Amino acid sequence: MAQNDDLRFMNLALALGRRGLGRTWPNPAVGAVIVKDGVIVGRGWTQPGGRPHAEVDALRRAGDAARCATLYVTLEPCSHYGKSPPCADAIVAAGVSRVVSALEDPNPEVAGSGHARLRAAGIAVDIGVGAAQARRDHAGHIRRMQDGRPHVMLKLALSADGKVAAAGRRPLPITGEAARERVHLLRAQSDAILVGIGTALADDPMLTCRLPGMASYSPVRVVLDSALRLPLGSLLVRTAREVPVWVFAALEAARSAEERLRAQGVDLCRVEATNGRLDLAAVLKLLAERGITRLLVEGGPTLAAALLAADRVDEAMLFESPKSVGADGLDGFDQPVAAALSRLKLAATEQIGPDRLDVYRRE
Repeated sequence: MAQNDDLRFMNLALALGRRGLGRTWPNPAVGAVIVKDGVIVGRGWTQPGGRPHAEVDALRRAGDAARCATLYVTLEPCSHYGKSPPCADAIVAAGVSRVVSALEDPNPEVAGSGHARLRAAGIAVDIGVGAAQARRDHAGHIRRMQDGRPHVMLKLALSADGKVAAAGRRPLPITGEAARERVHLLRAQSDAILVGIGTALADDPMLTCRLPGMASYSPVRVVLDSALRLPLGSLLVRTAREVPVWVFAALEAARSAEERLRAQGVDLCRVEATNGRLDLAAVLKLLAERGITRLLVEGGPTLAAALLAADRVDEAMLFESPKSVGADGLDGFDQPVAAALSRLKLAATEQIGPDRLDVYRRE
């Protein structure tokens, strides 16, 4: 098949895979397309909770038409027994003649063995089509496998004069409705959303996805709360049985406060803290161990500064409003934070209504 056809079908597989972002963790959100004689005979994507895998989903839809067909898949098919049999075996059994794979899976349980199993069965395997986009789509899985932490995406909304809130940390709508809708889409495509206790106390946020019909896409809500100050009457605690809330506290935080939060359905983890500041590396490690691959940070300037200073931000999304707040507003950045942000590269700029979105990514 022509190279441009390969890229066209892989782009479709990538688009299908993105349907699962935020819903498949701890598994990657993979897409798959099966093509025979230039006609799509099956398509699939990793289903909520991570199973069935995209390849199995596509093979089920294709049925007997998969024999002698080409499978386009955005990540190497698995070759090990986990909670389901290896996808590589299912591909061989279906009689697929060629597999076009965007990336080798960095999971050490796969790491090329899926491709090798396919080749050993006489299937032609081509790797690398659509690789750049696949690396972006699978950034969370790759980061978790290689570094033992989630892919960290920082979101900040800044006024024209560089403020993130009104005086006294009072919440203030900085960006317009179109930008706020984009943020809710980002939430839907994230496994978890992280804020600090300062934001939780000042804003009393819900941190859910409020796009029409997408409440079930809301991410796990994570609060850094070293001294366990999160009020039982907060919106987060009151809705913890509907959308998960995980609180990270210091080792010495009061057990009585922990018991009260747990009684309301809050999940609680403890990590080391220094001068009341939780060990961010330990938090990220625990999140990865619990399966989180894509972490959206909406925690305000203090948490943003700490993550940037620790070089733990992989992607920063700055929504910049043309409106000013005034000199008494809360600053978004100081010089050290701006310098830390400069370690990322401006990758895209987009106009969203009256606001501008600048996307910075780690090179």
